[in-house]
Amino acid sequence: MRLATIRTAGGTRAVRVDGDRAVETGHADVGELLAVPGWRALAEAADGPAHDRAGLDVAPVVPRPGKIICVGINYGAHIAEMGRETPEHPTLFAKYAEALVGAYDDVVLPAASQAVDWEGELAVVLGDTVRHADEAAAAAAIAGYSVLNDVTARDWQYRTLQWLQGKTFEATTPFGPELVTPDEAGEGLDLTCAVDGEVVQSANTADLVFGAAATIAYVSTILTLRPGDVIALGTPGGVGHARKPPRYLAPGSVLTTAIAGLGECRNTCVAEQA
Repeated sequence: MRLATIRTAGGTRAVRVDGDRAVETGHADVGELLAVPGWRALAEAADGPAHDRAGLDVAPVVPRPGKIICVGINYGAHIAEMGRETPEHPTLFAKYAEALVGAYDDVVLPAASQAVDWEGELAVVLGDTVRHADEAAAAAAIAGYSVLNDVTARDWQYRTLQWLQGKTFEATTPFGPELVTPDEAGEGLDLTCAVDGEVVQSANTADLVFGAAATIAYVSTILTLRPGDVIALGTPGGVGHARKPPRYLAPGSVLTTAIAGLGECRNTCVAEQA
């Protein structure tokens, strides 16, 4: 099953995507849907107003997650290019909902940064509440997967030892276009990121050091995860900051982030307006 949050004249709506049409579920967004016990059955049975899939204006698949937790240095190839050791534990940082944009919205390049980089990622969305979960319970709590790009202001990220300030600039993080449930998504997914049509990242999620279930179990030891919470599992090799010389996004750059079976985000970069 595939779910999305769309923008309509009357506000956002959660929809189930069936082939070339999208059917409203009766909820304001996917986050609201996931918070309802038995959301899967509700979504499967939904028979609300239908929309042409080709003309959808998609919002971030969960517009306001309670938590967005990201994992750094989590692909073997990326660890090698950054000159790091394989971590013993996940490297975690946070992102806030204000950073999110839809799959086809503009990405705003912050005026304060001269080093904005791309980071294509697999995102995991929670569909149940978990605390102190083992990996089996963690896997069972996954609502589905989506595409995310953790666009990063490198010059702000490395101002201090803490990365948060470079990771959550407003309107920088494409997320969508849809949530795909695990039964349809499968495993070992091919991920690519392209800038102006040039592929700059290419990997398979099998290269993750800490996979979805292991990461959810780890984070659930720290705090309760709830329906609609998002975990971004990190980026593979090929980021601009690691290139010699470094390469960054500029106004007019077209950033395309795709994961096989999940869809793609295609975003034009624009300069922040004062």
